[in-house]
Amino acid sequence: MTREREPDTQRHRRPEDIPGPPPGRAPDDRVTAWCLAALLAVGAGLGSLNLFIDGVLRDGPTRWVYLATMLVLALLGAALAVRRRVDAATTAGLVVLGDVVYVVVARSVTDPMLYATPLMLLFCCAAAAWFLGPRMLVIHLVLVVVACTAALAGNYPDTAGLVVQVTVNSVVLDLVTVVVFTLRRRVERLLTHTRALSSTDPLTGLANRRCLVEQAPRIWRQARREGQRVVALVLDLDHFKRLNDAFGHAAGDDVLRAVADALTRTVRPTDVLARTGGEELVVIGLAGDPAEARQLAERLRTAVATSTAGRDREVTVSIGVAVTRPGDTEDPTEALWRLVDRADAAMYRAKESGRDQVVLAGTQLVPLPATRSPAALVARTRPGVRWHGLTASSGGAPPVLLSSLS
Repeated sequence: MTREREPDTQRHRRPEDIPGPPPGRAPDDRVTAWCLAALLAVGAGLGSLNLFIDGVLRDGPTRWVYLATMLVLALLGAALAVRRRVDAATTAGLVVLGDVVYVVVARSVTDPMLYATPLMLLFCCAAAAWFLGPRMLVIHLVLVVVACTAALAGNYPDTAGLVVQVTVNSVVLDLVTVVVFTLRRRVERLLTHTRALSSTDPLTGLANRRCLVEQAPRIWRQARREGQRVVALVLDLDHFKRLNDAFGHAAGDDVLRAVADALTRTVRPTDVLARTGGEELVVIGLAGDPAEARQLAERLRTAVATSTAGRDREVTVSIGVAVTRPGDTEDPTEALWRLVDRADAAMYRAKESGRDQVVLAGTQLVPLPATRSPAALVARTRPGVRWHGLTASSGGAPPVLLSSLS
């Protein structure tokens, strides 16, 4: 006997709940690794030129220290290029290393103001502004002052001259770093906002069809990892057109928002609740067996019937449920739409059976309603199996086999 899960009052996974890149990290670790590898390689290459110019480096062991430093930069760049991945801690460490390398270079040349100007720190400043978070950025800004002081100390006869040079160079470098960092954060916020808009239904704030497709691979991986089934629930408000005609579209919008709020409080945190169009909503999640999926559907049906949407008028919902075991080789997106189409067919059976009920998709063949195939219903037959090809509003739903798929 399957034990029913307790309703979870936590908020389900909305588009804004889908994690993006953490602060201080690039959207793609590979891009970060390649950029840092390029900076290290260019820095090592340009710095190595000093080894072949007479009079630039100090005599004695300094030359060997300088050579070893350039080799370390080159090897680190090669390692990043091969690994193609880098985490936030490594990125911060490389930026700090760059500050230290500048001091080594400045102390190795005969005239730091001529051969090792503080502008060399622009490499580190660029990496810090683009890849570090706020806390590490502040540390880098302080290190710029320390590096400039250590590099230029001993090159001025008085302290006043050193202070002026360190102040000017540090302010310029830190100001450029802060400006680039500020622009980067604004771009990140705009991208996050745009991403949320592209994945959110503007009326209800729920996920939309696109977000549903994006979450399919995650759900399939989780189901295979935990040995669970994937469940799809298609919910359609009963007599919604009649409600719109009687009370107006504004009242219909209020009902949709109230229903969305009720469902949001009822679904589990790992479920994806989406509005796919009109009065139709879809829930994708995991279940141990069909009985557990049906229990979830019954909770959702009850939540709609007792929601604030039904205070002034009766609001009910018909729900179709389909369950499947995810295959190891199937495409998650195609499998998702096959599952949703089965649940959709079950939802129409609930409508035909009197509405305000839950119907679980069985293994028998379910005919597609005529209203779901407006222009392009193509059928081809082979012994024992009927196939229905459906051109969906999403513009890419594959042919659907409405026989046993669970």
